[in-house]
Amino acid sequence: MLFWDTLRQRADNMLEHERAGLPPLLDFKYEMISDARRSERPANYALLRILEIGDACWEDCVDPNKPPVIVIDPRAGHGPGIGGFKRDSEVGMALHEGHPVYFVIFFPEPCPGQTLADVLNALRRFVEEVSARHPGKPPILYGNCQAGWAVALLAAECQGLTGPTVLNGSPLSYWAAESGINPARTAGGLLGGVWITRFLGDLGNGRFDGAWLAQNFEYLKPGNALWDKYANLFTNIGTESERFLEFERWWGGFHWLSREEMVAIVEDLFIGNKLEQGKVRIDEHCSVDLRHIRNPLVIFASYGDNITPPHQALGWIPAVYKDTEDLKRAGQRIVYLTNPHIGHLGIFVSASVARLEHRAILDSLTDIQVLAPGLYEMKIDNPTGDPDCRKPQYKVHFEERQVEELRRFAHPAKAFERVRQVSEMNDTFYQAFVSPWLRMTVNPWTAEAKKWLHPMRTSRYLLSGSFNPWMRGIAAIAEDLARRRKPLGKDQRFLVQERQVSEFISHLFDDAREYRDAVQEQTFSILYGESVGAGDFVDPNGR
Repeated sequence: MLFWDTLRQRADNMLEHERAGLPPLLDFKYEMISDARRSERPANYALLRILEIGDACWEDCVDPNKPPVIVIDPRAGHGPGIGGFKRDSEVGMALHEGHPVYFVIFFPEPCPGQTLADVLNALRRFVEEVSARHPGKPPILYGNCQAGWAVALLAAECQGLTGPTVLNGSPLSYWAAESGINPARTAGGLLGGVWITRFLGDLGNGRFDGAWLAQNFEYLKPGNALWDKYANLFTNIGTESERFLEFERWWGGFHWLSREEMVAIVEDLFIGNKLEQGKVRIDEHCSVDLRHIRNPLVIFASYGDNITPPHQALGWIPAVYKDTEDLKRAGQRIVYLTNPHIGHLGIFVSASVARLEHRAILDSLTDIQVLAPGLYEMKIDNPTGDPDCRKPQYKVHFEERQVEELRRFAHPAKAFERVRQVSEMNDTFYQAFVSPWLRMTVNPWTAEAKKWLHPMRTSRYLLSGSFNPWMRGIAAIAEDLARRRKPLGKDQRFLVQERQVSEFISHLFDDAREYRDAVQEQTFSILYGESVGAGDFVDPNGR
């Protein structure tokens, strides 16, 4: 009963959040200082200044001698806030270290016809605004996931940036990954390319529903999406409910992208892999070359990340720089840091990661900026094992690496080039013979109906008391049960058997996923002529 009541609360929270206009889920007070929707090139982005941490005001926490930090959240289906939706977060650690903190948010609806160039223009204006407020102190850019490669695009275009940039779980090399572990890169080939992205944008009346992106994330590990997280909630209902609801409030807040920018992202980056090749054009005046980046880069990746593995976060380096001497001649400093097990979202939301890795990164940025040009691995020595420890209880040092040591995963370039060609052919056919007819049948009413029929939404809101009267009865019963409930001991015989059955079902999901991924990769190899599993990626530690 308590389990179903928690799902009812999740549904009610989702609808309440929708009615409120999907505001950013930040655990800090803030003020809006710039709204890009009102600019000459409108984009649905805004810049916030963090004002308070609990009862402490901005002036009481901030050291005016420290450079400002701009945290940019990923626009990858969900709403903004993941970088600061609790105290132990990237925002919280930056404030804790005394930095003035700014946060870039985005609104649920894109501006009509909004392009990727419009978004990058808005981000540049925000950086200029913060720089003007803090003269002589170039801002530190914190880019999470999608926002990381957006910041890389911004830093690599013609004008460039000057402050250090931290890329957290950000893919820059889209064809690189490990066979059997990162199957998402084959999706473009198996689905026929970018046409399906344009098709979903047409169904949305010129908008792409972020719920499709969230569904793709869950598709990577269906066992967790369909069983594990609910089994964990059920087993630990007395302690897990609040954390579950907190996270699901963000996970269920789906935002939209414009058809134009989503098509550009899929076509140029995920299928074309043009970023590491220096072929991405921002507009008719400027194209992107990662060699143009001059500000120091800190790359944070994890071996437990199945969405952006270290292969995709680091694989671009040997593609852009021929060798270590080439990197040094370019005058660039690249520092990377890896975690052995944390998942993709854990890079941004894990409290222990925020209190140790992110704090160590912020503490070390001054040292990073004075390093000689080259490639370095950042090492954190933490003998106490306590993520709350302070210097000198933990120490940071940098070990020089060779670009040659970062052997990229030997992805079959010819096969992915065929994917690009097939994608272009299918997209041309779709735009000529299907899209014009489909757009005639779509209007704002049909797009809104499709929005609320999406399974990522129906699986949640149908358990609300607004849609299901039976859930109101469960709410009344659960309230009384919560007061009188006396949990059994964890070693109770039936509970032990229950956990064993749950683990068995979880393993079945994992086995099915591994089989599915193997079939997908084999199908990709048959269709495009090369295996995706040739080669190895190792870092200097041999992993």
